[in-house]
Amino acid sequence: MLPPRTGIRHTDDLAIDRAGSEAAPLVKTGSAFSLTKLVFLPLLLLLGSAAHLVAAGAESAAAAEFPRDLASYSVASTAPAAEMCSTGGIGSVWEVLAARAAEEPFNLVASAIFFLAVVHTFFTARFRRWAHVVEARHAARQRERPRVTDNDGDGQPDEVSFGGQVLHYLGEVEAVFGTWALVLFGAVVWCKGLGAAIHYFAQRVDFTEPMFVVIIMALASTRPVLRLAEQCLRVFARLGGETPLAWWLSLLTLAPLLGSFITEPAAMTIAALLLAKQFYALRPSTALKYATLGLLFVNVSVGGTLTHFAAPPVLMVASKWGWGMSYMLAHFGWHAALGIVGSNLVYFLIFRRELSALGTAVQSHAPTVRENGGARAESADSEEVAIPAWVTLVHLLFLSFTVWMAHYPALFVGGFLFFLAFAKATAHHQSRIVLREPMLVGFFLAGLVIHGGLQAWWIQPVLGSMGELPLFASATVLTAFNDNALITYLATLVPDFSEPLRYMVVAGAVTGGGLTVIANAPNPAGQSILQRYFEDGISPLGLLAAALLPTLIVAGAFLLL
Repeated sequence: MLPPRTGIRHTDDLAIDRAGSEAAPLVKTGSAFSLTKLVFLPLLLLLGSAAHLVAAGAESAAAAEFPRDLASYSVASTAPAAEMCSTGGIGSVWEVLAARAAEEPFNLVASAIFFLAVVHTFFTARFRRWAHVVEARHAARQRERPRVTDNDGDGQPDEVSFGGQVLHYLGEVEAVFGTWALVLFGAVVWCKGLGAAIHYFAQRVDFTEPMFVVIIMALASTRPVLRLAEQCLRVFARLGGETPLAWWLSLLTLAPLLGSFITEPAAMTIAALLLAKQFYALRPSTALKYATLGLLFVNVSVGGTLTHFAAPPVLMVASKWGWGMSYMLAHFGWHAALGIVGSNLVYFLIFRRELSALGTAVQSHAPTVRENGGARAESADSEEVAIPAWVTLVHLLFLSFTVWMAHYPALFVGGFLFFLAFAKATAHHQSRIVLREPMLVGFFLAGLVIHGGLQAWWIQPVLGSMGELPLFASATVLTAFNDNALITYLATLVPDFSEPLRYMVVAGAVTGGGLTVIANAPNPAGQSILQRYFEDGISPLGLLAAALLPTLIVAGAFLLL
């Protein structure tokens, strides 16, 4: 039996078609072939020349050093503003910023685009509502048509609303900063040239952290890893009878501290997936949903400070300032642990009646949430199937290797490819490997680091001009609008930063890491997993309000204890 024919014509087909002669030439010779050469060879030369020009432009941009190094500004040194004033220099931070903007006007353009991107995050829910309206109108028009096709068999008409899909895209929080990165790219091309844009986006921006978060999210959300984490946390939940309240306290207390050892993105992924299964599926009130989300974000942000390698804002300064694990435990770890426990207890007292009442809903709901976070339910029978210990051990080895090689993308991406092969070979013990959510989170973080790399011109003078308490407060507030790792990195550029100032800027950066989704790198992972439990998505203002109280409690733990 012959295999079915496809749209690709093979060489034997071409030969047979020549009047049945198998000896017919496969390629025509003569004038047609010569004409083809005449047309395509100049085109190839043109494309090669264009590629050469682009490469040359990129090399020239590298020499131009865009963006400008902070030390290259003639009037904006890195000394604190008070010192500038005493030495007769510019005594006001605003004057420093004005001088830098005058020397490099593109600073204002880049910051304006970043500001618009931040504002966009507050309007994502409105874009999604507009998308639903547009799609409803499109569906109504489709129903009026005499013939509607459904070639893909999904129960929906093949023709979709282009406008509705665009609005849906603009309503995805994870797509906001990547979208505005396109605007930034165009602005750089317009003001600095194509070479400068290519140089900055392709060479100056470091995408290691976004890539790492994609891989660690995918690994941490696998069935063996989640099953092991759930079994460990169940030991503590059993102390409270495995009620929703017991799970709530266990997950919000222990999972964030786990981030000090398996990295914060992995801890966020595990905590969010288990909260979805053990808590959010019980449909608590909107207020309790946001309170839990705020606690999760704040606790994960500070929970990674027990070590010097797991939290991005700590990692940025640990090597340069000589902070090791013993230093972090003595100066940050116990403060963070007390802040986490205190925040959880305060919200427990506020919502104790509802948390206790959720236990009565367990029998009627029997919630199960698929462990990969991409689907809503998994059968109870499949959850009871035992996973061999060696399969779980191999998963932990892949997870450990990824954490170990977190600074080397070629190695941890290569390791992940081997993991995919292993997962295929043990598919009967795996949940479906879902990459959509990790990829969206990686896209979000990539856009954020692109924009953040052009904000140093104003953040660094602000940090360098303050005393201890103002520095703590400013770092906390600035973190809400910038990734906290960026804040601490810029602090390393300020010369003669005393040890108390170093403590304040890092403590403030991790304290404010739960105020917004952009404040801490793991936050988009948690939002991506849990946003389906919030009608119209997660409101930035709702998150800010819910995270404010635990932020203040953690601030007290760092400042007063």
